[in-house]
Amino acid sequence: MQNDILIIVKIGIDARLIRETGVGRYIRNLVLNLEKIDNKNSYVLFVRNEDIHNSEFIIHNSRFKTVEVNLPWHSLNEQLEFPKILYKESLDLVHFPYFSVPISYNKPFIVTIHDLIIHHFPTGKASTHPSIIYMFKILGYKYVISKACKNAKKIIAVSKSTKEEIVDHLKIPQDKIKVIYEGVDPKISNLKSQISNKSQNTKYSILNTKYFLFVGNVYPHKNSERMIKAFNIFLQYFPNAQLVFVGKEDFFYKRLKKMIDKMGLGKKIVFYGEVLDEELGALYKNAIAVVVPSLMEGFGLPALEAMANNCLVLASSIPSLKEVCGENAIYFDPYDIEDIAEKMKIAYAKNFDQKIIERGFERSKEFSFRKMAEETLKIYEQALNITG
Repeated sequence: MQNDILIIVKIGIDARLIRETGVGRYIRNLVLNLEKIDNKNSYVLFVRNEDIHNSEFIIHNSRFKTVEVNLPWHSLNEQLEFPKILYKESLDLVHFPYFSVPISYNKPFIVTIHDLIIHHFPTGKASTHPSIIYMFKILGYKYVISKACKNAKKIIAVSKSTKEEIVDHLKIPQDKIKVIYEGVDPKISNLKSQISNKSQNTKYSILNTKYFLFVGNVYPHKNSERMIKAFNIFLQYFPNAQLVFVGKEDFFYKRLKKMIDKMGLGKKIVFYGEVLDEELGALYKNAIAVVVPSLMEGFGLPALEAMANNCLVLASSIPSLKEVCGENAIYFDPYDIEDIAEKMKIAYAKNFDQKIIERGFERSKEFSFRKMAEETLKIYEQALNITG
């Protein structure tokens, strides 16, 4: 196409997960930054009914239209009904920021793959469903993600580690996949992040003590059980510390709490549940360290958020976390409880090079959601063969 021709395209973004953590944060920041940097193209955001009028998520811009889609992800209705809604909008391109793509949709689209964790942890231990139902769900997941990647014009991977996984497991050509890193939400990295009504809220009295921080869900691959066993060993040396969990209450958190009660650690481990972004920033800033003990991650956002808040990172020595943190974290073998405990002792006693925190903060500046949106916009243009 000629460079002197102004080409305006209509891009759809599946934003049904915009309210969620993880992928939801990715979608929110993508949309917010596209609104800032793209003054040319028009967008259609497909959102759930509870988000259609939510001012926190909806862009008030004439180039951004919202369409209500009350179809659960991972559902049969998603596969059967969502394509009809997409076709109705006459889109030039659709961005599915999650693997759950309607396999019958045959117009141009791109997909973001955050990880292939289920390929490595496909057991019933990672599901609340009976094993036979879970087996069929796994087969469905593998079929959908494989089909999505093969049919997509382009694939966005959130790390080089994830790209390698896509190439190895899904047999996708490397040149079809673009690595685009995530960033840190400004609300979390704000220097003024603080606990709301801290002095009046006993929930945050933990800030007057020394604590380690864990952020996110506790699915089996997060390795939280080994971390707790390591923390129990650590307490033999430093009994005054606590361990704080931040994450949405679910089946897996309830199961973890039962384990903690049996171990007699109820007074040493605090479960906050969900917190505001500003509160999360304050929790990072006041922690001894954030602990990321995962056996596998697609990216490792809590590690990046911690570095952006001058918080020490204790992390599994897995490729994705090393990719994000570089040499600016203290690593441990995620399968070795004694090693995890030892690194916690080192952090608590401050028996490490303090400049690692300073270097981590500088490292975090290399990642931004604005940069992510700019690179994603280029992928849109490449997918549509637009060069100018």
